[in-house]
Amino acid sequence: MNGSSEPLGKSLDQTGITLPLQVRAQLIDILNQTLATTIDLKTQIKQAHWNVGMTKSSNLHELFNEIATELDVYIDLLAHRVTTLGGLAIGTARSAAGLSILPEYPFNIIEGKDHVSSIAERLAIYGNLLWENIDRTAVLGDADTAYLYAEVSMVVDKRLWFLDAHLVSSVLQVDHQLAEYN
Repeated sequence: MNGSSEPLGKSLDQTGITLPLQVRAQLIDILNQTLATTIDLKTQIKQAHWNVGMTKSSNLHELFNEIATELDVYIDLLAHRVTTLGGLAIGTARSAAGLSILPEYPFNIIEGKDHVSSIAERLAIYGNLLWENIDRTAVLGDADTAYLYAEVSMVVDKRLWFLDAHLVSSVLQVDHQLAEYN
């Protein structure tokens, strides 16, 4: 967020949307930060997808790919909302790295459960951003953008639930194996 009434990238194009210019500028900045974070999240999930090891965790490999594919849809929706509001969608990898709120993905992960944990942590951060932006955009009077955030949030919450369930299942499986060993 740049704090000025001018959104990142350029001056606002004329649009038929009746929201005041300053409000649209704030919305565009909020959306561009979310766009950047979504792009970053997608690349981090692809990092996990590529390195989870298909032979050991084909279900995780597929799950991570499904989540990344869903994020592609949301990347487009967010970018289109920016341009609908008259702004410039900022979506290059370099800009995403600078604007994203996510921590860097750890490159020393080997085990599938560690990938799940890392992705779950990032999805939780992203989910919180979505929840905050539902409220922020609603307060700014843009129900359409708030609805977009709510739509993305429902899917992200469901995916986070799947990952959390996988982590609990892994812990229970280890506990069961330890009990059998003893």
